[in-house]
Amino acid sequence: MTRIIACVSGKGGVGKTTIVSNLGVALAALGKNVIVVDTNLTTPNLGIHFGMPLYPTTIHDVLKGTASIRDAIYHHDSGVKIVPAGLSLRDLRGVDSKDLPNVLLDLLGSADMVLLDSSAGLGKETLSSIEAADEMMVITSPELTSVADALKASKLAQQLGTKVIGAAINRVSGKPHEMRTEDVQNMLGDAEILAKIPEHIDVQKAIAKRNPVVLSAPNSPASREIRKLAGRIAGIENTEKLPWYRFLFR
Repeated sequence: MTRIIACVSGKGGVGKTTIVSNLGVALAALGKNVIVVDTNLTTPNLGIHFGMPLYPTTIHDVLKGTASIRDAIYHHDSGVKIVPAGLSLRDLRGVDSKDLPNVLLDLLGSADMVLLDSSAGLGKETLSSIEAADEMMVITSPELTSVADALKASKLAQQLGTKVIGAAINRVSGKPHEMRTEDVQNMLGDAEILAKIPEHIDVQKAIAKRNPVVLSAPNSPASREIRKLAGRIAGIENTEKLPWYRFLFR
């Protein structure tokens, strides 16, 4: 059975696309058949994160009815499959995000998991992504405004009947001004904290290289946490061991 999981932030700048691209690669490494879909129709970036910004067929073409969604699936060397979005302003003409749920139905049965990289905010595009999904994961940073928007996203998903499987806290630096994990958990209520992904220079370098950090720096703290997140979502017990030097400086 195919699980369609919308990855929603509510607020921009939390690193949602970074998490989605790396999570897709990590799930593929666990043996899962994964498709990541860029449902951010106005400001898409998913293809760029994989080093493949330009595609002949995109989700925009599918929404216009000029192509099948299977024609817009591309294979990455990591094993994950990508349905990108067009980068041109011309791609927006004749596209209605309300058609997303019907278009994504054609992916049922073709993968174990479909991850939707939704747009920032809680506008029509995000609403369509949530409606198209069976489950939703909230991605937030440890800041009050970001967590507040994540809470709104969770409430919206509940109203639409989409199951909230939990939240991932991204860009955690451990600085005094950040919200504590327990405070984020209390604010989000029933949305379990699935992962705390640290802010790390390896992530920034990976984005610059246009290569997911779990591939370019597999031993990075961020990569390790993303792999643990993938295991939790896939229901696979984490067997990863910390490198010996991490025990000296925990």
